[in-house]
Amino acid sequence: MTWRFPHAALQIFARAPVPGEAKTRLIPLLGAAGAAELQARLLRRTVETALAAFLAPVQLWCTPDCDHPAFRAWPEVSRHLQQGGELGERMAHALSSGLRRAERVVLIGTDCPGLDAAYLQRALEFLADHDVVLGPAEDGGYVLIGCRRPVEIFHRIDWGTDRVLLQTRERLREAGIGWRELPLRWDVDRPPDLQRMVAGGYLETYKAVE
Repeated sequence: MTWRFPHAALQIFARAPVPGEAKTRLIPLLGAAGAAELQARLLRRTVETALAAFLAPVQLWCTPDCDHPAFRAWPEVSRHLQQGGELGERMAHALSSGLRRAERVVLIGTDCPGLDAAYLQRALEFLADHDVVLGPAEDGGYVLIGCRRPVEIFHRIDWGTDRVLLQTRERLREAGIGWRELPLRWDVDRPPDLQRMVAGGYLETYKAVE
């Protein structure tokens, strides 16, 4: 496979689509099995978008393990276990691990339908001139982070709150690290997000929101 950025890496953080453990905030709307199925479809869409872009080798960073069948659908994608306690520790580990072999690393989740090939390409291009790139999210977090060298910016962050992006910017300023930001995007976390996803035609309609 020929990559446009052969010395880069695209990393995807993904949770196994296990009923009761995936998309828990959507379980009241979809049920445990329905929420897990949504997680599986979002995972599939994200991985296939990354592969179809032909930008860089794709890595799947899994939790709680790498053995779920949903993670084994793409033989060209390497699988890695997320390591660390809180989200920041796990992200820092993945990015630093990626940078041992790659010159630029971009890390994304599976919850953002608006992450397309053009968005990922811009992130990799921005890393030619900036140490860090961020993809801001409407909920105050971010849907993408990339770097071209290891950075210590994941401490003192209130993960899971609307202060994540603001605090990340503060850590970057404190460290004297230059960064670039991509256009705002949104995640699928709550019932209104699911309705928005369906209305936008990103995935097929679910009975629960018809």
